[in-house]
Amino acid sequence: MKKIEAIIKPFKLDDVIESLSEIGIEGVSVTEIRGFGRQKGRTEIYQGAEYVVDFLPKIKVETVVSDELVEPAIEAIRQAAYTGKIGDGKIFVLDVDKAVRIRTGDIDDAAL
Repeated sequence: MKKIEAIIKPFKLDDVIESLSEIGIEGVSVTEIRGFGRQKGRTEIYQGAEYVVDFLPKIKVETVVSDELVEPAIEAIRQAAYTGKIGDGKIFVLDVDKAVRIRTGDIDDAAL
């Protein structure tokens, strides 16, 4: 099992969720976050004064999938989140040692 974390632009969330659903991934957690990567924020003008916004709004999408769904999930996220512009985001894949469904006690893949 793997945990997939994707940092994406907020307006791409619906596309990513729909794309994951199409390949059979239903369990997803979404968190509103703020951060920056290479773009280092942006400069804005407010009431005539220029200031730098260091942290940009982003969305973190997390899901845990069986090993055979890792590559399809990565590709689904990548295609759905793609705009071709700086700040499209990142996808991280982490190992998951164990998963337990609290309600039933199902373990590992059965718990997903």
